[in-house]
Amino acid sequence: MLITDVEVEGYGRVDVRLGGGRVVGIGRPGARRGDVDGRGGALLVGLHDHHVHLAALGAEAASVRVGPAEAGDRDGLVGALRSGPPGEWVRAVGYHESVAGELDRWVLDDFAPDRPVRVQHRSGALWVWNSAALRAAGLDGGGLGGDGGDGRFWREDERLRGFTPPVRLDLRGVGARAAAYGITGFTNADPHPGQDLPELLSVLPQRLVVMGIGDAPVKFLLDDATLPTPGELAASVAAVRPRPVAVHCVTRVQLLVTLLALEETGPVAGDRIEHGSVIPAETMPWLARLGVTVVTQPHFPVERGREYATDVDPDDQAHLYRCRSLAEAGIPLAAGTDAPYGSADPWAVMRAAVERSGGEAVARRAALDLFAGEPQRPYRVRRLAVGSVADLFLLHVPLQEALDLMSADVVRATFVGGRRITPPE
Repeated sequence: MLITDVEVEGYGRVDVRLGGGRVVGIGRPGARRGDVDGRGGALLVGLHDHHVHLAALGAEAASVRVGPAEAGDRDGLVGALRSGPPGEWVRAVGYHESVAGELDRWVLDDFAPDRPVRVQHRSGALWVWNSAALRAAGLDGGGLGGDGGDGRFWREDERLRGFTPPVRLDLRGVGARAAAYGITGFTNADPHPGQDLPELLSVLPQRLVVMGIGDAPVKFLLDDATLPTPGELAASVAAVRPRPVAVHCVTRVQLLVTLLALEETGPVAGDRIEHGSVIPAETMPWLARLGVTVVTQPHFPVERGREYATDVDPDDQAHLYRCRSLAEAGIPLAAGTDAPYGSADPWAVMRAAVERSGGEAVARRAALDLFAGEPQRPYRVRRLAVGSVADLFLLHVPLQEALDLMSADVVRATFVGGRRITPPE
């Protein structure tokens, strides 16, 4: 494939030839007509979403969103849960207590008594089922999670899956929307992926890294209520070496346990902190010395600012989802959308990164680079060059204009291995 008249960093306006899944030539514009006329738009390495939950994202098409932005309040939640035909299962996602307070089976019974309802908390960690759902699944009275029958199931996704009707996953839609964003690759961050997950996700046109499968990082999911000691976590990490680990850290105590464990085992290339929701300033030199990459979500303080203002301990407010301060401390940094628990649009994440307050805003090019890292080594920013993998996206406009706009509207075409995965114009 020949892409003519494109802007490539370090080369200016050039033609780019692709072959065998790679960039095989970058040179001065010639007279030959290309397969794609770039019209002066920038050609860049494709975006990689370094932290996403693809099966859950695919299930959104069969779900009702009931978060603060969608349901708004109690009446909005009730209306959403009752919107389908009586008797049919309702899968609701994105819930936060600011909508209608704490949920349990009896609250949901009052909201929607005539159909099986299950509601997932915005964090993805909690499902709440009403009585009709528990009866339909043969779980009335609790027992599955030992939760006393209140319908609240914490981190029980794997076990609950067999008790619900199959959910249609719109993975083709996920792939098409991602291609329109310029995404050429995903890192799926589920903590306990089934061995069949790569096959399930193979319908996506993007490249895939699936945590826990092959040589991908092994995911460790930490919760304060069941937190291991540093020694216990170190033993678990040592058991999977030499593979890198990706440790879910959303509280300061989880971060401290992880750092102590990595100090004991010794870090390896590719070790990651997922989220890094709370990173106290005094831990940053430690992180930098270990060389562990932080894969963060700088959009969460923007998307969830109202709730964070009341939910997050005041002592932690200044340490939420650091961005610029990590980079300035020499800590390897990348970003993931965490979709569907955050926006699936990486451009929205970039905008949030450049608009952050509290000294955490980054430059526009640095925001783009949060999604330009190598799939297995997110801290290594890729650049288009002869010999590089032809995972690329083409813009309607030059790079500087795209950085000024910071919107998916600038994306014109996306290529994986030199094959176009967006519809032709």
